[in-house]
Amino acid sequence: MASAAFFGAAMAAPVVVGQVAPLSGLRAGDARGYSAGMQMYFNHVNKTGGINGNTLVLARKDDAGTVDQTLAATEQLLSEQRPVLLAGYMGSSNLAALQKSGILAREKIALIGYRSGAFQPDIPQLYNVRADLREEIGKITEHLATVGVTQLGFFYEESAYASALLARADETIKKHGGKLVAKASYEADTLRIEAANRTFLATKPQAIIMAASGAAAAAFVEKYRLEGGTARLFASSDVDLEQMSKRLGDEHMQGISIAQVTPNPYRVSSKLSKEFREVHAKSGEPDVPVSYAMMEGFITAKVIAEVVRRAGTKLNREGLAAALENIDNVDLGGYTVGYRQGLRMGSRFVELSIVSAAGKIRQ
Repeated sequence: MASAAFFGAAMAAPVVVGQVAPLSGLRAGDARGYSAGMQMYFNHVNKTGGINGNTLVLARKDDAGTVDQTLAATEQLLSEQRPVLLAGYMGSSNLAALQKSGILAREKIALIGYRSGAFQPDIPQLYNVRADLREEIGKITEHLATVGVTQLGFFYEESAYASALLARADETIKKHGGKLVAKASYEADTLRIEAANRTFLATKPQAIIMAASGAAAAAFVEKYRLEGGTARLFASSDVDLEQMSKRLGDEHMQGISIAQVTPNPYRVSSKLSKEFREVHAKSGEPDVPVSYAMMEGFITAKVIAEVVRRAGTKLNREGLAAALENIDNVDLGGYTVGYRQGLRMGSRFVELSIVSAAGKIRQ
């Protein structure tokens, strides 16, 4: 018995999870929050003995949001740290380039959890832990139709998936009784929103849906409001609310509605949010403030822990990928994640929140 216990302990090893994300640059708030959420849960698991004795290790590299650095940093991470899973990637163009590069297929490694302001094609190595953009746009459009708002504008980031994004957005908007009357984009990883602002001021949609980075959305909202734009403003979850609030005053933040794909991290509304707050409270006050991105990273880490548990002794890339495929309707505490062939977005949870006059979020 003792020898069996010794053998199990000897076999236990660190499970390395690799993240390449914009830890600096325009999207640093999102990336650092997501990363902190993962690290916070990994630390919690490790302090309680790990998963079957195996500790969870997060290896990170900064790509500053640039596509070339995403690929180079991923190759370096795979070569040096030899992760068995990837997680927490960000950016439509970055993910498109990663998929096109063939790195995931070549290395037979799964990527769990990402943030992208576009629809991602279903490929075997790419899994998310949240609803996709189609669900978010559907929720927003359905809500607007109930109050008679059907003439919509769409503000989005240029990427390799921009054409597909527009087609899917138009399809979803029509399905819920709306009409796309104006669309405008901005260059990825920039704040060049002037042309988009002119388009929406000229076309006067009743509401504008923003599928953009937090920094670009903040720049657009500020200029649009200052120049007299009156449309109701709705944002996808990719918009970092905390980053927007740092740039915009309460008068510009007021009334902005945001589609959220995780439970509220600021209050206890489920077992998951209760666990999040308890783990955060014991984590020693991390440098990064609480945010929806942090909650999303926390959820990703919980899914990873479940995958490692199910993989048992097969803690290589192939074994973990096989365990991922068998994740079906796992309840994380009022938030369910599951995958099946052709459907790897993970969840369909979407709720709308609105920013009050005092700058507070309310559901």
